[in-house]
Amino acid sequence: MFWTIGCLYGATSVVFGAFGAHGLKKRIADPAKLNNWATAAHYQLVHSGVLLLTASVAPKNKVAASLFTIGMTMFSGSIYLLVLDPQRFKFLGPVTPLGGLCLIGGWAALAFGSRLPIR
Repeated sequence: MFWTIGCLYGATSVVFGAFGAHGLKKRIADPAKLNNWATAAHYQLVHSGVLLLTASVAPKNKVAASLFTIGMTMFSGSIYLLVLDPQRFKFLGPVTPLGGLCLIGGWAALAFGSRLPIR
C-alpha cells in the first residue's frame, strides 16, 4: 500500500510542480504564493521518494510510512489549498505545521524503528 501511495504522491508532485511553474502563474501573480506552491511540491516529491525507500528498506516500519503519508497530505495539501483560495481554506493554516511535525516524526521513526522484518 505505501509503495503505491509513494508512487502516486510522486507523480502528483510532478503534476503540481509543473502546474505551479506554468498554469498557476496565469492565475496568481504573488511571488510568495508561487514560492509556497513550489515548496509544497518539492516536499511532496522528496518525501514520496522517502516513502518508497521506507516501503522497500523498512517495510515493517508502518509508523514511519504512516507519518510520511499523513505529513505529506497535511503539509503539502494544506499549502496547495491555501495558495489557491486563502480565504476559503484559512482554517487549514494550523494544519501545515502539524504536517511538518508528522514529516519530522516520520524521519525519527525511520531512524529509530526496526529496519529488519519481524519474524
